[in-house]
Amino acid sequence: MLLRYFLFLISFLLYQFSALAQEDFLAKQYFNDGDFEKAVVFYEKLVEANPRRTDYAEGLVACYQQLERYDEAENFLLEKLNESYAFPTFYIELGYNHTLQNHPEKATEFYEKAIEKIEDNPNFGYSVGYRFQQYAVLDYAIRAFKRAMELKPDLNYDFQLARIYGEQGEIEKMYQSYLNLIWEGRTSRSNVLRNIDDFISEDPNNENNVLLRKVLLKNAQKNADLLWNELLSWLFVQQKQYSSAFNQEKAIYKRAEGINTDRLENLGQIALDDKDFESATDIFQYIVDNSEEPRSKLNAQLHLIDIELENPTPKVLDAVEKQFEDLVAEYGNQSQTLQLQIAYANFLTFKKEQPEPAIKMLKESLELPMGRMALAYVKLALGDILVFDQRFNEALILFTQVQKALKNDVLGQDARFKVAQTSFYKGDFDWALTQLKVLRGSTSQLIANDAMQLSLLISDNSLEDSTQTALKKYARADLLAYQNKNQQAIAELEDILQNHKGEKIEDEALLKQAQLLEEQKEYESAEFNYQKIVEFYADGILADDAHFALGELYRNILNQPEKAKSHYEKIIYNYQDSYYFPQARTNFRRLRGDAIN
Repeated sequence: MLLRYFLFLISFLLYQFSALAQEDFLAKQYFNDGDFEKAVVFYEKLVEANPRRTDYAEGLVACYQQLERYDEAENFLLEKLNESYAFPTFYIELGYNHTLQNHPEKATEFYEKAIEKIEDNPNFGYSVGYRFQQYAVLDYAIRAFKRAMELKPDLNYDFQLARIYGEQGEIEKMYQSYLNLIWEGRTSRSNVLRNIDDFISEDPNNENNVLLRKVLLKNAQKNADLLWNELLSWLFVQQKQYSSAFNQEKAIYKRAEGINTDRLENLGQIALDDKDFESATDIFQYIVDNSEEPRSKLNAQLHLIDIELENPTPKVLDAVEKQFEDLVAEYGNQSQTLQLQIAYANFLTFKKEQPEPAIKMLKESLELPMGRMALAYVKLALGDILVFDQRFNEALILFTQVQKALKNDVLGQDARFKVAQTSFYKGDFDWALTQLKVLRGSTSQLIANDAMQLSLLISDNSLEDSTQTALKKYARADLLAYQNKNQQAIAELEDILQNHKGEKIEDEALLKQAQLLEEQKEYESAEFNYQKIVEFYADGILADDAHFALGELYRNILNQPEKAKSHYEKIIYNYQDSYYFPQARTNFRRLRGDAIN
């Protein structure tokens, strides 16, 4: 008998719960669909069954207001406020009910009562402030959050305040609220900077940028903490003022005794990537002059050499070779300086066209004790040089070793791509395709994109021409470009364009030739090739490459921003699956003058 009663009770409770859940779902569904007459019926039932559920009460009030049944909403809320468990947000609901009826004095009366409740219990600050914020009664939301914080200092609503100030256009106050959060360690720096980033641009004269710099300097004057230098450096980097950022980083380095040069190295790399060679040179030279850590010093010296090689005249090449010789004499050939050996070997091969001493150097390096990742880097570097020297089989052995040793690593996938690329140069197109099919699902988008393009190049042109004559010519041109023999590569590609007109390989040859012409600073000829691709191969797989290349050419070289915008826009609207889509969208917005996150 007891068991039957117990089972009946459980069944009854499950039924009640199921019925409640169904009514809850229907109430929300009808409300979201705008069918308030039906929604109100369900909310009335829910409120009656669950008088303490504030969400049901608020849902019912919202239905009344949508139906303009303001008196019913007011009577219901007044009843609620007479209950012992009345929540202070009901005062806000009453105030908002009067706002909807254009009774501002009555609305203010109830809003003030909600604020008074915070005096009794500061913990009401969040719910009251949040509800004011929901109804865009922002001045009251600020009062609620601030009063709660005054009454109970361990509460912090700076994040909420910052968002409200942002909505009000009180940018300076917003910045300070966000900075308070960092200063007090209440949230991560990256979280705050993401929010601030929405309000600034690359233009240092932008009003919001000026305000942020002002707020940071004010804080630095009040409290000489490194945080403010770090944040100023971050702002200058967003504005691409790398020299100013360097001044801040020097101050940080000098004041934080014993700190490493990581921040300086990162800044130098950013300046170098952005081709601000003057700032990058100053930064890396500072590291060379001040760092006591040999690895950091060597890396900086190698970056300085990279900058010199941006203009590789014979005189520069001779000077750089002497620098490499001096560095090898200083650091020796050891496991800790593998980056030096690889850089020197690449210089000898790709700049001086002397692969033999480079191969000898790296083979000696392979005898040194090192971890598997370091070993992989040396083998890949040596393989690249063997490809340059057309010793394809030796290179393939090294690439395959790395691929097998690091199967699930991006470096292993890179090695597999090098196997495919080397097989392509060698004319073994079938084996290249086998490797590329695996790589099309690579975790690296860049490798996957390159693999897809090379795969399609081989398969499309193998089907059309069983002798693969044009494909072999293209492979030879690609190898010549790899060997930095650009003029010969351009001539080989011209042979394809003249003797294989109308074949599938034509757009590939146009694109490759255009890229090489750009390297030779023959910009008008490169532009002509890109234009032919977008005009005659608009539906081909290289159209987005050509549009992006034209955008970059017009933006960075030819100073025609409107034309650049047009090509970026084509990618945004017509090639949304393109590898270039994110960067095209960023560049388009930048040219339009938007703030960039």
